[in-house]
Amino acid sequence: MRAPRSTDGRGRKLRGLIVLLRPYRGRVAVMMVMLLIATAAALVPPYLAGRAVDEISSGDKSGLTVLLIVFIAAALINWGATYLETYLVNWVGQRALQDLRVRIFEHLQKLSIGFYGRNKTGVLISRMTNDVQALDQLVTDGIFTLFSSSLTLLGTAAILVALDPGLALITFMTFPVLLIGSVIFRIASAGAYRLTREKIASITAYLQETLSGVRIVRAFGQEKRHQVAMRELNEENRGANMTTVNLNAAYFPAVELLSAVATVAILIYGGSQVTDGGGITIGVLASFVFYLNSFFDPIQSLSQLFTTYQAGMAALDKIFELLDEEPDLADAPGAAELPPVRGEIRFEGVSFGYAGPDGDLALHDVDLTIPPGQTVALVGPTGAGKSTFAKLVARFYDPVGGRVTIDGHDLREVTEKSLRSQLGIVPQEGFLFSGSVCENIGFGRRDASIEEIEAAARAVGAHEFIEALPDGYDTEVGERGGHLSAGQRQMVAFARAAAADPGILILDEATSNVDVRTEGQIENGLRRLLAGRTAIVIAHRLSTIRGAGRIVVLESGTIAEQGTHDELIAAGGHYARLYRDWAEQAA
Repeated sequence: MRAPRSTDGRGRKLRGLIVLLRPYRGRVAVMMVMLLIATAAALVPPYLAGRAVDEISSGDKSGLTVLLIVFIAAALINWGATYLETYLVNWVGQRALQDLRVRIFEHLQKLSIGFYGRNKTGVLISRMTNDVQALDQLVTDGIFTLFSSSLTLLGTAAILVALDPGLALITFMTFPVLLIGSVIFRIASAGAYRLTREKIASITAYLQETLSGVRIVRAFGQEKRHQVAMRELNEENRGANMTTVNLNAAYFPAVELLSAVATVAILIYGGSQVTDGGGITIGVLASFVFYLNSFFDPIQSLSQLFTTYQAGMAALDKIFELLDEEPDLADAPGAAELPPVRGEIRFEGVSFGYAGPDGDLALHDVDLTIPPGQTVALVGPTGAGKSTFAKLVARFYDPVGGRVTIDGHDLREVTEKSLRSQLGIVPQEGFLFSGSVCENIGFGRRDASIEEIEAAARAVGAHEFIEALPDGYDTEVGERGGHLSAGQRQMVAFARAAAADPGILILDEATSNVDVRTEGQIENGLRRLLAGRTAIVIAHRLSTIRGAGRIVVLESGTIAEQGTHDELIAAGGHYARLYRDWAEQAA
């Protein structure tokens, strides 16, 4: 069952390469013309050298002069055509790979959140770096070698037959041996090159994960453990590459040996023809020997191309696996734009499980209506379904049962862009991008003025600490905001949400990384931020949600109770117990 799929996959990958080159077909056509000219010019010198030997033997100086002039002309033509061809091959190759990198990146931006939970970031990085680099060698060196060597081989074979059919037949007797060796090499090396792509991706993934968690590694003193693991991964990578090295070491010298055997056979047979007056001149024999290099060199190049081809095809296979990934969620055909929201959110019999309807459900048949402008706090133990609730509102996932609506619009029937553009989300970790504080606050609104950015920072109480930074709003925050404290990063994240001016706001444990003093500083700002907006607030610090318009208590994926803080305390149920436990811990 695997062979047909492999054949079809190979054809599809080659079609994919053609699609990459199609926008540049004009330059590719010029490149092919230059390739033909360069190949033809390169085939002339061995024939001229043989003729020159005969002219020297006969003492004809005028004929020798003509041959030398033609020789120089052929060399100049070959130089000019090869220059243009090499330039065009690399120009087209680099532009095509640039297009591929952009295509991969754009595809990654379209994939759903669930995809990133299933795949390692380092492996995805490897697709755009290591695999595209391997493909670079195929698109540039590989294309040049394929056509140049093929044309040289065919042209040389035709010339050998024209020079002497008998000598040509002896040369061609090497073909069956070459063919069998090439087939064996190709079969043996295909799996080996695919394994090298997997091993280098594993190294990249482990490196990315280790560097991202370097503080945890240092904190627990696990440097040695990671060094051992990296050495093991590198040893596996070395082993995979050594398999390809052993194959190359066995195959390519064999081609050289076959070339030497053929040359000896030609010299023995051709030499006897010359000495016995068999119609072959010394010049013809010399030309034939010269052309033998032109015959076996392209065979050697085409054999070496298998190395580039296998590495490139293995890389392309991994790239296509990524490009074949479909988003878990996509706009439905004819999906409408969500109009400016009032903010009414409804859960109508909503059930959801991360493993699908047949797995464990995170939410069970939830019914809930949140009127426009109300702040609803979700509380409950870990695993109760709070974050899942928020993810369904943001449509990071679709429910497996029931529906979620905003202002009566089923979220599955509106475009993701029109929904997300009206949502503001502040997660537990205030992730910041490399760049300035100003750029991070304006991330959700690229057209925001500096006055609007400062107003958003003032609204959440972040302006004072930003002004105190070395360069104020132009201060670089570093990778993931590493130049700022956890509390400062979170305050910038609040300002980012405020600057986007969303109709619906989701705060997912947004103050858990902020100390009590900082929390008090931004409390008034949060009130202003939440005013007039529908808000879903998830918090373990129950002090932050006492003023919520409604508190919804989730227990094992269902709504256990709901009401205001005072109502729920008076009821003495789940919330009252949670609040009592929290108060005891806070004390």
